Amino acid sequence: MVGVFEVGAVPFNPDGWGPPESTTATPPSTTTTLPPHVPYATFSRSERLGRIADFTRSFSSSNANASNRPSSGKPGSADSPFDFSLDLDAFPLANPDDGSAFRLVDTKPTPRPKFGPKWRFNQHRPQLPQRRDEEVEARKREAEKERARRDRLYNLNRSNQNQQRREAAIFKSSVDIQPEWNMLEQIPFSTFTKLSFSVSDPEDLLHCGALEYYDRSFDRITPKNERRLERFKNRNFFKVTTTDDPVIRRLANEDKATVFATDTILATLMCAPRSVYSWDIVVQRVGNKLFFDKRDGSQLDLLSVHETSQEPLPEAKDDINSAYSLSVEAAYINQNFSQQVLIRDGNKVSFDEPNPFANEGDEVASVAYRYRRWKLDGDMYLVARCEVQSVVEVNNKNSFVTLNALNEFDPKYSGVDWRQKLETQRGAVLATELKNNANKLAKWTAQAILASADLMKLGYVTRVHPRDHFNHVILGVVGYKPRDFASQINLNTSNMWGIVKSIVDLCMKLNEGKYVLVKDPSKPQVRIYEVPADAFENDYVEEPLPEEEQVQPPSEDAEGVEANGTTTDDKEIEAQT
Repeated sequence: MVGVFEVGAVPFNPDGWGPPESTTATPPSTTTTLPPHVPYATFSRSERLGRIADFTRSFSSSNANASNRPSSGKPGSADSPFDFSLDLDAFPLANPDDGSAFRLVDTKPTPRPKFGPKWRFNQHRPQLPQRRDEEVEARKREAEKERARRDRLYNLNRSNQNQQRREAAIFKSSVDIQPEWNMLEQIPFSTFTKLSFSVSDPEDLLHCGALEYYDRSFDRITPKNERRLERFKNRNFFKVTTTDDPVIRRLANEDKATVFATDTILATLMCAPRSVYSWDIVVQRVGNKLFFDKRDGSQLDLLSVHETSQEPLPEAKDDINSAYSLSVEAAYINQNFSQQVLIRDGNKVSFDEPNPFANEGDEVASVAYRYRRWKLDGDMYLVARCEVQSVVEVNNKNSFVTLNALNEFDPKYSGVDWRQKLETQRGAVLATELKNNANKLAKWTAQAILASADLMKLGYVTRVHPRDHFNHVILGVVGYKPRDFASQINLNTSNMWGIVKSIVDLCMKLNEGKYVLVKDPSKPQVRIYEVPADAFENDYVEEPLPEEEQVQPPSEDAEGVEANGTTTDDKEIEAQT
């Protein structure tokens, strides 16, 4: 049987809202007997929404006077539970003191970190107000300046470390300074850069030797049609110093000049401020004459490689990429290249006298010696032996050509691969060589200017394999006019002769005897030492190793294991190649 719910009588109030005044409010279901005339109201905060509001009263007046009315507790008063006017306590958003009742429910999903775990620590960080554009740009500029400063410090520290490694590896004196030597002068390179001296055009005294014609087909060589570098074992190359030259001895006896030298020695003096490695020149004062010589086995017989680069070379001398090994390799590459780019058909241009250093029947390299004289001051003249390696016919006239070769040993040291860049970015390759081999290129240019060569040819020769220092290929040949190339590399002819003139004037003030001019191994300066008369006369020259005892290259080609044999006179080069 279903129980019937009986609804009690609901009184009707025609005068307004709520029950009439005569009716006593009784709770719908309660076990507690309330006294008469006591209104019922729950005290649970969650049941406030069940109240009835009286919208007939003014909200502003009741709200304004709520804080000033005394608490009476009577019905209709401010503290009465049946004050049915709009009560601010019933609405938590309107009560600033009751903030604990406010809860904001965010239904959006939690954002995921986008750039790694570090975003997890920044999710609840309050967002800063957006800055003005000026502040943002200023902070960007400050950040860029700070980054540039750190980069400069990093590069400076790296440069200093490389410099220390280079000094520890290869920066040693080219000659052993003996304790009995007396140092007379110490000249910093900073004084050389300010010197200037102009000389008139030189006078040709004598031409010796014979030249072969240059093969123009080598101008069309590219890395795609490279040519193998040949070896010329049977041709003799001569590196005779000044006082051992019979022609210079004859000219000295005839009083043709006061100062005598070779183009290699003069170029070393002219380009001294660009040098990094140590070198030495022997100076002999005999009567009123001055002779500039080189020692047997001197560093001047070799060609420096990677001299002015910031990247250090391996320290071990027997390493194929050490400074000494690369110098020996560059020397025989330069000799072989100068003979391969010629037309070997027997057609030669002969001069007044034959090669003064060759014996009868010897096959000598294509070279001509020009003995030239310059006027330095008053009755002071300088005679130098200058070399050219070839001739080329231009407008039915023979023009002198100098031939030299740049060599690449490992692209990782220079950062530029010749096989990839030489054909499309030849300027970048040359710029890299000017940075890494500034002294060598300047000396070649000075020698070409001294010989009054019409053209200087530069060959680009690289190894077949970076670890094979016996086999090489020619990737290209480029020609330049010496004076135009000198202006490109900032080589000033007046400054070159100014350095020579200052050294000559200094040496002419010395007494008769023997002296040595040494480039300091670690500082940009030269020193003049007074040495005994018998110094450097019994220098030890190492004999060449037999071919079977030489280090073999990692190549299957049988030709790669042969000894170079580029010269019969320079035993130092032959011993290494």
